[in-house]
Amino acid sequence: MIMNCKDFFAGKKILIMGLGILGRGVNVAKFLAERRAELTITDLKTEEQLASSLKKLKKIPNIKYVLGRHDLADFSDKDMVIKAAGVPLNSPYIAEAIKNKIPVEMDASLFVKLTTTWTLNVQVVGITGARGKSTVTHLIYAILEEAFKKAKQKVYLGGNVRGLASLPLLKKVKDGDVVVMELDSWQLQGFGEAKISPNIAVFTTFLPDHQNYYKNDMERYFSDKANIYRWQKRGDWLIAGSGAAKVIKEKDKNGAKWKTAKMSKKNIPHGWKIKLLGGHNLINIALAVEVARKLGIKEAVIKKTVENFKGLPGRLEFIRETKGVKYYNDTTATTPEAALAALDSLKEYKGKIILIGGGADKNLEYKEYAQEVKKYIKALILFKGAATDKIISALGKTKFPVESVDSMEKAMEIARANSKKGDIILLSPAAASFGVFKNEFDRGERFNKAVKKLKGRLFIQNKKSGKYH
Repeated sequence: MIMNCKDFFAGKKILIMGLGILGRGVNVAKFLAERRAELTITDLKTEEQLASSLKKLKKIPNIKYVLGRHDLADFSDKDMVIKAAGVPLNSPYIAEAIKNKIPVEMDASLFVKLTTTWTLNVQVVGITGARGKSTVTHLIYAILEEAFKKAKQKVYLGGNVRGLASLPLLKKVKDGDVVVMELDSWQLQGFGEAKISPNIAVFTTFLPDHQNYYKNDMERYFSDKANIYRWQKRGDWLIAGSGAAKVIKEKDKNGAKWKTAKMSKKNIPHGWKIKLLGGHNLINIALAVEVARKLGIKEAVIKKTVENFKGLPGRLEFIRETKGVKYYNDTTATTPEAALAALDSLKEYKGKIILIGGGADKNLEYKEYAQEVKKYIKALILFKGAATDKIISALGKTKFPVESVDSMEKAMEIARANSKKGDIILLSPAAASFGVFKNEFDRGERFNKAVKKLKGRLFIQNKKSGKYH
């Protein structure tokens, strides 16, 4: 297997389009450099913006960097272009590569394509959806990790997982292993181009998202998502949440070619002790459980893992309680529907929730969100951005305070000033992070840092000065 990697990439002139700062591009570059590929890395971000990633590649010689721009000439003389997920397929630079008959690949889909080409018997489980895909991915991984403790089989994570790249798994995987891949709509474009789908496909939910990228074309958005099952072969499975299954039936005349299982929270065995909050997480668990069953995992192992699973950072994550106020980090809730799911999960605290949200717009609609939010919260703090403008407009007059801020520190000050014993302070943005923060992870980390710095007292507002102390 290792020889295959070396032989395939050695001496190839490869252009990495989009290094990024979350680690995936760095790991792809390291892997290719180890296999003696000739690398060029290009990114619209500047050297300063990419400093953390460039530092990790400092010891690798002979990498050509084109930063702060792309050069058309770099897309005319390469053996392969590996583009980051967010680069649109209609990019003029990608068009130039295609014109010059240069293969355009993506990390996750190239990994799956090569395992297939090299006839490796590796099971690929792919998970997509507007909500829930990270939770389902990591729960499946946790179940398989527990099941394979004493087995020769190994399980690996890939796809849209922070800091991980899929191509380096080519060094590790062997016959019988399972790779669990979280896949967003952009990554699934690569699967569509390669005409491949995972052996087991999971489609959690289908709701509006990334419409700034898709320009309000929900059909195109669905079409990219549908690559999760569109190229499956006989014996493969599609496992869908009940809502997603309904959308698939409506939008795809051909539907899934092979076996389909429709899941809901009713599919969880009675009596299991679930730690995750919210009805939406019950559906997530049901999906993960069904995948494990399809892979032949014993029910006792599944039950044990599900009952011990505490969820993921930044997904309705309980951070701490101080002075009777509880703090939850739900920074990955970047759509109105996701934020409303968090509020519904905390519905026993109706009227006691101080919500921190807002930010950059992804061309999403906020009218229904604004009306629903009013049922749950006692105060709303919004990070400045186009989505915040939409939310404020949709809210109209409110009986609760609405504040617009440009920092997490200010948001926390106001939240604390409006809180009392028995309240919830919830970060659940319903919007993108860009503008105020580097990304959603930066937003969540700043929230956690601010919460952990609290010294167990409430801020009090001076009515005359308006300042908090």
